[in-house]
Amino acid sequence: MRSVFFSFHYQRDIFRVNQIRNLPEIVDRAAAGFTDSSLWEEAKSKSDDNVKRLIDNALHGTSVTVVCIGSQTAGRKFINYEIQKSIDRGNGILGVQIHHLKKFNDPIDPVGATPALLTKHGYPVYKYDDPTKLTTWIEAAARKAGK
Repeated sequence: MRSVFFSFHYQRDIFRVNQIRNLPEIVDRAAAGFTDSSLWEEAKSKSDDNVKRLIDNALHGTSVTVVCIGSQTAGRKFINYEIQKSIDRGNGILGVQIHHLKKFNDPIDPVGATPALLTKHGYPVYKYDDPTKLTTWIEAAARKAGK
């Protein structure tokens, strides 16, 4: 059973992330144990302390954190907090590049920097291209973390 926290830049990448989260390979698994604990809608109007509490609560019970890396993710205000809290709780962690996914009729984005904490701790970063691979990467991250 996997409970997954998706970390991403809401304003920039929600359309890209939903292309992943709404895929049958992820949705079907959600019914079998994957839980999306994203805060993307709730956090928009909260204070920093409230957002941190929302993140802490959303991470509760998760076993894997997927950092969806778009062109501006590394500079997002709470990215390091989300990654550090995921590390602290022993989650499996991986990065998934999503900059190349189309956003409506907009051109694809350039490659974004990998968040520093992912690099510092040697977490794997993949370029998303296949939903089956994503589920495999999530499972591998969970097993590596002993979850």
